Amino acid sequence: MMKNWLAAGAVALTVGMTSTIAQAQTTTIPGEQVGLAVGAPLPEGIYAINTFTYRRADAPSSAINPNTGLNAGALDTAVNIPVLVWSTPFVPFGGRVELLVAPPTVFAFTRNGAGRGNKDISINVGTFVGGIWAFDLGNNFGVSLLGGAYLNDLNGDRGSLVSVNGPTATPVLPQLSSNTYRMGVAASYTGDGWNITGNLTANIYDSPGRFGGRVGAVLGPQYLSDSLNFDLTATKKFGNFEIGPIAYGTYNFDIGQFSAAAGNRGRFAVGGLIGYDFKVFTVQAYVARDVVTSATYTTAFGRTRDNYSTDGWLRLIVPLYSPAPVAAAVPTPLVRKY
Repeated sequence: MMKNWLAAGAVALTVGMTSTIAQAQTTTIPGEQVGLAVGAPLPEGIYAINTFTYRRADAPSSAINPNTGLNAGALDTAVNIPVLVWSTPFVPFGGRVELLVAPPTVFAFTRNGAGRGNKDISINVGTFVGGIWAFDLGNNFGVSLLGGAYLNDLNGDRGSLVSVNGPTATPVLPQLSSNTYRMGVAASYTGDGWNITGNLTANIYDSPGRFGGRVGAVLGPQYLSDSLNFDLTATKKFGNFEIGPIAYGTYNFDIGQFSAAAGNRGRFAVGGLIGYDFKVFTVQAYVARDVVTSATYTTAFGRTRDNYSTDGWLRLIVPLYSPAPVAAAVPTPLVRKY
């Protein structure tokens, strides 16, 4: 059962979005699929999954991003990802077709002290629609292919705010100025209680993008960098408990001065995961800390420092429906007359 739920969560978390307001530019959140058997086919049924992540950077409230000149601190970010997954009965060429839909939401929470403006915000991310084609290769190995899109052009709350001091609009999430086209490939080994999984996810944009509204430089063009995320898992199950190390990162291809990812090539974080199988649902929690980052900030003394981040995650996986197993035929007794 745990293996099935791991696969369910893997499908659901293909819909995450970035938790970095100020710096990272990928739409798919790095680390959204760690701890999950992303390559394993999901048994037929319907599943509900919710994942929440909270991120805090090291930069203090007075810090400045040297690449943009904007404030780089006093801001925590979070993402909530509710998902509905239908693992269909269709298995063309031996691969299970799995369809999913989800409307992620991103939050920002200021850490400004007394005497400074404070404002918490939430932004609805473009609804993700997509599918996975997952294959069981035998001997507890599986692979999957993913395709889909975040429909940012159809959503409101697309990451641009109007200033209270004038008509200027500010793109809080510039990547939402374009639909995001997502492709992925994953491989998993799930034998003997292990979950050893590697996953690559690409985000492709219509660059430059533009927000709807008044004409202005801040509404567009927005130059967006294609990006690549990688999630790694090596956990082991002991009874109902699960534990093990995880790691994840992101790589931005365009970090030029006009890019939304200007000066930020990416990050890599490592951490640990614990989980528990309650039979009717599964809970996982994990924490990770950057060990490499290209994000920086300038201190009040003019020194440039690496802006490391710490992420906390909580995941709930609930199977809603599975078809009743087909009853085995009762053999008809053979009667002989002598």
